[in-house]
Amino acid sequence: MQDEQQMSTSLAGLGTTTVESRFPRPRTGLIRVVLPAYNEEKALPELLHRLDLAFEEAGLPGDVLVVNDGSTDGTGNSVRGYSGRLPVQLMDFESNRGLAEAIKTGLMAAAAKCLPGDIVITMDADNSHTPGLILRMVRMVREGCDVVIASRYQPGSRVRGVSLFRRILSRGAGLLFSVIVRIPGVRDYTCGYRAYRGDLLRAAFERYHDELVRESGFGCMAEILLKLKPLDPIIQEVPLILRYDLKPSASKMDVGRTIRQTLALLSRYIFRGPEGFD
Repeated sequence: MQDEQQMSTSLAGLGTTTVESRFPRPRTGLIRVVLPAYNEEKALPELLHRLDLAFEEAGLPGDVLVVNDGSTDGTGNSVRGYSGRLPVQLMDFESNRGLAEAIKTGLMAAAAKCLPGDIVITMDADNSHTPGLILRMVRMVREGCDVVIASRYQPGSRVRGVSLFRRILSRGAGLLFSVIVRIPGVRDYTCGYRAYRGDLLRAAFERYHDELVRESGFGCMAEILLKLKPLDPIIQEVPLILRYDLKPSASKMDVGRTIRQTLALLSRYIFRGPEGFD
């Protein structure tokens, strides 16, 4: 109860808008999708439509939380104009706080509502992650996995629309984490397309509270895995078809800053170990 109150306090004061569905849904075993979004006015309508279609085709019960990270375009209005089957909640930041804060807030909000059997999915809101993969990821969690990662480095994965330079940097980061961190079942430490067992997320927030995510940039996805490691989760990967060619806007990643943050994160892990993140 105290942990739920702490999570609720951390989320207090944020403006939220809920778009209600016209269709009834079961209360347990829900698939909760978290979408951190910054200036994704063009991408979100198509992504929400594709999510709606994927959930309908698979017969999955669920909902969507869009964390609008202080966007300066019509991101909020594009969500408010959604009229599909999936219930969609919009959470607005007044100013841009960065990906890490949006991810943490979205995961915290989803975990606070999770009942046994619920699964939390995180995806990029730029339409580069294909919702059709969600059913396979959900099945793997139902089969016993605690985390399922959509990986760029598994046989069968494809990447479309990403420069060779970005691919080399991404592969290099993955190799560094594989050598230094060595989490069983993980090759792609930075992709944001994941499925988490809800009970695992709740246990993580009980352990770390607001400190589950402290990184300020794209390195937060690797940080989450490092902090989950002491909980001994079963993690598996599925091949990802990454469609950057479907992004309607340019990438928001600062490559130089991301490299520095990644190296700093690894350095802390080397000298402090997993317990150093508590």
